[in-house]
Amino acid sequence: MDALDVARWQFGVTTVYHFLFVPLTIGLSVLVAILQTLWVRTGNERYLKLTKFYGKLFLINFAMGVVTGLVQEFQFGMNWSDYSRFVGDVFGAPLAIEALVAFFLESTFLGLWIFGWDRLPKRLHLASIWAAAIGSNLSAYFILAANSFMQNPVGYRINPDTGRAELTDFVALLTNKVALVTFPHTIAGAFLVAGSLLVAVALWHLIRNRSSADIPTYRFAAKFGSWVTLLAAGAVLITGDIQGKIMTQVQPMKMAAAEGLYNTESPASFSVLTVGSLDGSREVFAIKIPYLLSYLGTGHLNGTVHGIDDLQAQYASQYGAGNYAPIIPVTYWSFRFMIAFGMAAAAIALLVLWTHRKGRTPSSKWLLRAGLVMPVLPLLASSFGWIFTEMGRQPWIVFGEMLTRNGVSRSVSLTEVLTSFTAFTLIYATLAVVEFRLLVRYAKAGVPDLTEQPEIDDSHDDAERPLAFAY
Repeated sequence: MDALDVARWQFGVTTVYHFLFVPLTIGLSVLVAILQTLWVRTGNERYLKLTKFYGKLFLINFAMGVVTGLVQEFQFGMNWSDYSRFVGDVFGAPLAIEALVAFFLESTFLGLWIFGWDRLPKRLHLASIWAAAIGSNLSAYFILAANSFMQNPVGYRINPDTGRAELTDFVALLTNKVALVTFPHTIAGAFLVAGSLLVAVALWHLIRNRSSADIPTYRFAAKFGSWVTLLAAGAVLITGDIQGKIMTQVQPMKMAAAEGLYNTESPASFSVLTVGSLDGSREVFAIKIPYLLSYLGTGHLNGTVHGIDDLQAQYASQYGAGNYAPIIPVTYWSFRFMIAFGMAAAAIALLVLWTHRKGRTPSSKWLLRAGLVMPVLPLLASSFGWIFTEMGRQPWIVFGEMLTRNGVSRSVSLTEVLTSFTAFTLIYATLAVVEFRLLVRYAKAGVPDLTEQPEIDDSHDDAERPLAFAY
């Protein structure tokens, strides 16, 4: 073990942990805005209760996401200074815009939404949560644009004097075809997570609190969340299919690694399950779907998918001697876990809708158990998706331009990286407990009693109304 190994583990652990909060924040921000819009348009108190209820869960998650996200950028300077030095002029541009524009937009209007319930006009207050939701999605786009440069570098040149990458076309950076397909795929995954949370919490109250006066409210939340989950699952499949074809174009090794395909095939089959050697080089048993890999990679049933061995020879000739294949078992299984967990969440959502047919209220304890597990499934799918995306790019930190081993800080010792890795892991473990207990506590509390809540007063003109600004 050396500093490079620990630095990679640290970045992987902190990134996956941070991304547990990101999709829920993105998805819930929009769903809460939709619920509040329904209340403003209809005046139905059911929607107001759900807005405040799920809005509180959204705020808890948002706060934790901000705290864990700050560590990400620190690591670029601490553990990956050579990478930052090489690509900082390009990689830093979308991250700076994300912080200066998208995040400030999100946090400022979120402050107005939190403290403006009894101070702002209804429609202005509604606009604040929509602005915060738009800011969340803009943040996602700029961050994904930066990551997409690592997958498919565009809009830059290498300065021969400094040896650094310099940005030459900002529009090309933002319209990177990898970013254009990764963004909708990520957003769809976020709605899969958020919809699952809506279903899980509503199911718990429907089954455990059957005498509650708010049963119709929870029934709506369960059905609404289930439809969001199903529609998001469909969007994930469609965008994932497009993403697979783009990935085959720009990173053919990643597609080959996803299947553990060592020899070029035309047509190529997709293995649902493969049992083989630990390094994935030898197949013992497999269940395969003919032609599917060819379609996923090329859009044609008889399309050619290049194998790992052929690509290895090509890259060795192009970039020099070395191993250019990622860890095959990791890419193979993370790709399948991503698909399996996402489909499982959609299946539970379909079951929930089935139990609501003809006005029935769910009562099965098995459905309750499935519902409680439901939010974890798309989170696992998202995590394995990112593990596949980042591990499948290895050994490159910037594909075709910089190897991961060349991006680590030279002056940071193994002891220093190990110390920070241990500290971050312990802190994050503590935050995980805090997050979980807060979410469970407020989820169990149920929708608020509006008789004890201050209502928005629309009797005054907007010009006479005091505004509450929160930073």
